[in-house]
Amino acid sequence: MIHEYPLVAAIVVGLGLAFAFGTAANRLKLSPLVGYLLAGVAVGPFTPGFIADSHLTMQLAEIGVILLMFGVGMHFSLKDLLSVRAIAVPGALIQVTLACGIGVMAAHFLGWPLSSSIVFALALSIASTVVVMRALTERRLIDTERGRIAVGWLVMQDLITVIALVLIPPFMTLLNGGASGGIGRFVMSLWAVGGKLAAFGALMFFAGRRIVPWLLHYVAHTGSRELFRLAVLSVALGVAFVAAELFGVSIALGAFLAGMILSESTLAQRAAEETLPLRDAFAVLFFVSVGMVFDPLVIVHDPVALIATIAVVLASAGISFGLVRLFGQPWQTALLIGAGFAQIGEFSFVLADFGVGLKILPERGRDLILGASILTIFANPFLFSLAEKLCKRFAPPVLPETAPPEIERELVPTRLTGHVAIVGYGRVGSLVAGGLKAAGIPVLVIENAPDALEHLRTAGIEFIDGSGTDAAVLKAANLSQARHLFVAIPDAFEAAEIVKQARAVNPRLHIVARAHFDDQIADLTAHGANAVVMGERELARAMLLYAGVPR
Repeated sequence: MIHEYPLVAAIVVGLGLAFAFGTAANRLKLSPLVGYLLAGVAVGPFTPGFIADSHLTMQLAEIGVILLMFGVGMHFSLKDLLSVRAIAVPGALIQVTLACGIGVMAAHFLGWPLSSSIVFALALSIASTVVVMRALTERRLIDTERGRIAVGWLVMQDLITVIALVLIPPFMTLLNGGASGGIGRFVMSLWAVGGKLAAFGALMFFAGRRIVPWLLHYVAHTGSRELFRLAVLSVALGVAFVAAELFGVSIALGAFLAGMILSESTLAQRAAEETLPLRDAFAVLFFVSVGMVFDPLVIVHDPVALIATIAVVLASAGISFGLVRLFGQPWQTALLIGAGFAQIGEFSFVLADFGVGLKILPERGRDLILGASILTIFANPFLFSLAEKLCKRFAPPVLPETAPPEIERELVPTRLTGHVAIVGYGRVGSLVAGGLKAAGIPVLVIENAPDALEHLRTAGIEFIDGSGTDAAVLKAANLSQARHLFVAIPDAFEAAEIVKQARAVNPRLHIVARAHFDDQIADLTAHGANAVVMGERELARAMLLYAGVPR
C-alpha cells in the first residue's frame, strides 16, 4: 500500500517522525532542527527500515526552500539593518571572508579543487538564522542592542548567501575555463546572469510593487481568508517559479525578492501570519529531506575530515567574537554573537545542495556539512549557557557613562493597584483598553508585538513588553493587586496557560477570556476563567437586539 502512494507516505512518515524527534529534542532543550534532521536520517537510504522516495521528498524540499526564503524576504528590515550598519555590515563581510579563507585551506587539506573548496567554505561561514533567532527570543534579547547587532549580522549573511547563489555559476565558469578564454566566458556568463537578474529585478520593482499589493488588497476586501492565504502562496510560489523558468534565477532568490516586495504592503503582517503554518510544515520537510541525504557513517569513516569541518565552524564563531570586540562592543555582546554563530543551518544546506546540483561540491562535502550542522546545532544550547556563565563571572561591569543604550531589557514591575490587566493589544484588546482608559480605570497591557507596543506608547497606556505565558511577566503585572484580567489573545492554548498561571497567582482575581468555539469555553473555564466571551455568540445577541429579542 505504501508503494502505491509514495508521496503520501513521504509526507506522513516524514512529518510524523519529525514531530516525534522534534518533540524529543525540545524536551532535551535542543533545537527542533536536530530532531527534524534525525528524522530524515531515519527514513533515508543509509538506515534500515522504511525508505522514503528521495526524488519526491526533494521536490517537496524545493517548496520548503521557496517558503523559507519568502519568509526571510518578508521579515527583511532595511531599517533594522541600517541601525547597526556600522558593525553588522563590515563585521559580516569580514567574518565570512576570513571564515571562507580558513574553509578553503581545510578543503585543500582534504584534497579538493578550488571550486569545491569555495562552496564548502562559504557553507561553513553562514550561521542558522532559525537557531539564533530562537535563542535570542528565549532569552528576551531580540530588542536589546546586542540582539539587533546579531539580527543585522544574520541579515547580512543571508544577503551574502543570496548573492552567492547568483555569482557561483559564472565564477565556476571562470575557474573551469582556465587562463585562456576563461575570463571571456566568465564575463559573458556574468553578463548573462546579471542581465537576467536585472530584468527580473526591474519587473519586480516596477510591476511587482504595484500588482502584488493591489492583488492582496483586492483579495482581502473579498473577506475570504482562504482566498487571501491562497493569494499569498500563489505569489510566493509563482514568482519563484517564473524567476527560475524565464529568467534563470534561482528559486531561492526569486522567493526572497517576492517576500521583499510583499513586505512593503500594509498587509505584510497578516500575510506572514496566514502562511506561517504552511511555511513551517514545508520547512520541516526541507530539513527532513536534508537529513535523508546524510550518511551517518561519515562520523565513523571520515572522523578527521568531520573534525576539520567543525573546526572551521568554530573558527568562524571565534572570528565573529573577535570582530565584535574589535568594534568596541562589550564582552556580553561578543560572547552572545560568538556562541550563537558557532553552528550552521538552513542556508548552508541550500548552498550544499546547490553545489552538488552543479557538480561542484562532492557528495562527501555535503555529508561533512550536514554532519557538522547536526553536531553544532546539538551543542549550541550548551555553548549559549556557557557564554552566559562567562558573562556573569568574568565580564567586567559596564560603567553607566560608557554603556550602550538598552544593553539588556529588564522587566520593571508596575506600581498600579486596583487596575485591569489586559493580555494582547490586537483588535479586541485595543478596544477594551481604550474603553477602560476613557472611563478613568487604570489599565496595564501585556504585549510583545513591536507594532502594538508602538501604538501603546502613542496612546499613553502603560504596558509590559513580554508574553503572558511568562511567569516573570505576570509577576511584574502585579496581578495580586489587580481588579480584573482580560485575556484578549485569540490563541486558546496560550490563553488557557495564562489563565491557569494567573489563577495560581491570585485565586480571587476576576478573569475574562475570549474564545471562538464552545469547547474552548469549557477549557478556559476549567483552567480558572470566571467568564468567557465568544465573539460569534455576542454578535448574534447584538443582531437579535435589532429584532426586538431581549438578551
